Amino acid sequence: MSAAIGDTVIRNPVVTRRPALAPVLAIAVLLFLLSVLTGVVSGAIHISPRQILAILAGRHATGATDYRTILLYIRLPRVATAGIIGASLALAGVLFQGLFRNPMAEPYVLGSSGGAAFGAALGMILFPGSTLLGFGAAAMFAFFGAVLTISVVYMVARVGGRVPTVALLLSGFAISMMLSEASTVIVYLGNELSVNARNLALWLHGSVAFSEWSQLVWPGIMLLVGGLLSFPLRRILNVFALGEDYAKQLGINVELSRALLVAVGSLLTACAVLLGGIIGFVGLLVPHVVRLIVGPEHGRLLGLSAICGASYLILADAFARTVVAPTELPVGVVTAFLGGPVLIYLLRRSKREYVL
Repeated sequence: MSAAIGDTVIRNPVVTRRPALAPVLAIAVLLFLLSVLTGVVSGAIHISPRQILAILAGRHATGATDYRTILLYIRLPRVATAGIIGASLALAGVLFQGLFRNPMAEPYVLGSSGGAAFGAALGMILFPGSTLLGFGAAAMFAFFGAVLTISVVYMVARVGGRVPTVALLLSGFAISMMLSEASTVIVYLGNELSVNARNLALWLHGSVAFSEWSQLVWPGIMLLVGGLLSFPLRRILNVFALGEDYAKQLGINVELSRALLVAVGSLLTACAVLLGGIIGFVGLLVPHVVRLIVGPEHGRLLGLSAICGASYLILADAFARTVVAPTELPVGVVTAFLGGPVLIYLLRRSKREYVL
């Protein structure tokens, strides 16, 4: 009842003169389908839409076996990987921006990037040839490093049974910086300095190049669980937009709600780290742009951000593997160069603060 009241209170003043949800959602879905098509046809070897339909329908020509292999076992898994990462980061961005009431918050705000870098460095040095569930040691260690770091940050920031927002942010920043530098030390202590340093640098810039269908099972489940858990939290986020004191007046358990938001956001961030390393600007830029279009109501934000995040990273990856073909750019470099100027333009154009 309290959450419903809070949802009503916050909706009425902020959704004025916003476009209807149905047309915006239809456009977002159309853009997603176009991004998938773009991601599938893009690459050093061009596959036309007609060939794609023929292969999917099982009517490909006898001499087109190579095209079938490229489509089904390289292009489609890669597009699916980019979509899962993009949707996960965008959802996590919405959750953390709502939690901290700051549109500049992003999925790595609690130190997961530093923990992931430290874990990846350990995995590269200690178990360079090992795999688990189809993932290399660097990816698995990065996943656990991100999860453990966020847990430590939360415990460090906890004082007297409470977790103040400022303490959470500062703890995340401090621990992330220490672990990032520690990862550099680990690489320097290793015997294969040049190889490990280069691999770590590539991983820190993000990549979706090495993906197979078998690798997408657990990340897909993590995205599904994280997404399903995010939507019940939308009303809490709406109330948090008016301040924690207001939330307490409505009978909301602020500490429990904050812990749930951190847990779900961390799950989604860890999912993205497991598949693609550290990819910036997706979880920051996409929710920001969607908020400008449909307003700050989190019921709208979550679904549209997930779709747009998937589309954005699919297109960025398609650009990354075609702009300097046959070589590739790390997709994180592309998202930074595309997202940075757009974000700066939006901030300069708005010339106001955004209220979540």
